[in-house]
Amino acid sequence: MVDEFDYMAEEVEMADFVDDMDEENNVIDGVDVGGDEYDTLTKVTDTSSAQARKGKDVQGIPWDRLNITREKYRLTRLEQYKNYENIPLSGEAVDKQCKQVQKGGNYYEFFHNTRLVKPTILHFQLRNLVWATSKHDVYFMSNYSVMHWSSLSCNYTEILNFSGHVAPTEKHAGSLLEGFTQTHISTIAVKDSLMVAGGFQGEITCKRLEKQGVSFCTRTTNDVNAITNAIEIYDSLRGGIRFMASNNDYGLREYDMEKFQLLNHFRFPWPVNHTSMSPDRRLVAVVGDHLDGLLVDSQNGKTIATMVGHLDYSFASAWHPDGRVFATGNQDKTCRVWDLRKLSSPIATLKGNLGAVRSIRFSSDGRFMVVAEPADFVHIYSTKADYKRRQEIDFFGEISGVSLSPDDESLYVGIWDRTYASLLQYNRRHTYGYLDSYF
Repeated sequence: MVDEFDYMAEEVEMADFVDDMDEENNVIDGVDVGGDEYDTLTKVTDTSSAQARKGKDVQGIPWDRLNITREKYRLTRLEQYKNYENIPLSGEAVDKQCKQVQKGGNYYEFFHNTRLVKPTILHFQLRNLVWATSKHDVYFMSNYSVMHWSSLSCNYTEILNFSGHVAPTEKHAGSLLEGFTQTHISTIAVKDSLMVAGGFQGEITCKRLEKQGVSFCTRTTNDVNAITNAIEIYDSLRGGIRFMASNNDYGLREYDMEKFQLLNHFRFPWPVNHTSMSPDRRLVAVVGDHLDGLLVDSQNGKTIATMVGHLDYSFASAWHPDGRVFATGNQDKTCRVWDLRKLSSPIATLKGNLGAVRSIRFSSDGRFMVVAEPADFVHIYSTKADYKRRQEIDFFGEISGVSLSPDDESLYVGIWDRTYASLLQYNRRHTYGYLDSYF
């Protein structure tokens, strides 16, 4: 991964229509508009499913008032978007090798776009910043704050602000009682009533959402390259809840969330960008700054198998609930799906449109796999169709995260953009649609 602050999200080159909007002079796409006209074009308005069915852009972008069509801008974006690579030309090599899976799936339908919600990104490679704990409750990062959005009440509230001083109100062994000041948050995870945030200097902050204050603060390491790249919260087989932190100091650390004690610390030959615990809690998929991924024993950290095939560094992983299949996402623009019974090659290599695969989520029923690129595209693959059929969700803007609700009913996509930042909500399609009015 890129060291610390060397490459922040705001420095990403975006061939974005917002770059063509000069707010001071009211110029859009090189055309002078009056102040009222500019306000109209950039005004914050939500989009409902009913409005979208009548032709309104899901993001509220007024294409009819811009001097570029959506189709033309899409082509421009595909041509100009710069995919970050650690291994030069890895994406180009994949483009030559792989064909895209056919579109045509229709598994989730647009429900609402909320422009009150302003998700943000701090590091361009880390996009696990949106988490749904129910079909109505979503947590996300907005600047220094962890925020909660309720799609039922359409209200958002601040859960924790890291811009000032944050210190634990509980006493646990190993906790930094002095806490942290001005923590730059690189990644978060939220599950049930627990939230864990990781920072650029190896900070970890744990909070119980139903309680005031913070439960635990620690710094995983004093290494100069200590950024916390990913966090996963999961239920332990022995009861209780644990979480894993993947760090740039080559470490993977496991903590329990009752007493917040460090249970395991495994070291690898390269920075660890993402890890996923298997459903049976015996294996961990580990990916990082290396072409190969690893399967390791969750008890002792020993490597059991190596996954070979990617052409660049990986930043995403996820397990199918059956415990046999898992997926890895890479800067070579592919998501590769693996089966434990045959790890010599992936069972599917799925190519994106414009950039790295930054997030992967399987539905809890195992029927779908959601794959997010860094911007503009989220793909939903049918596992029942052996990943040979997909739905493509298409918009404009950097993706701060994707999350399925635990019951798979809602899919949320965070969009980071200077003008059109928002939270997209899609709802699961059901064949018994006529019954939906009763719920």
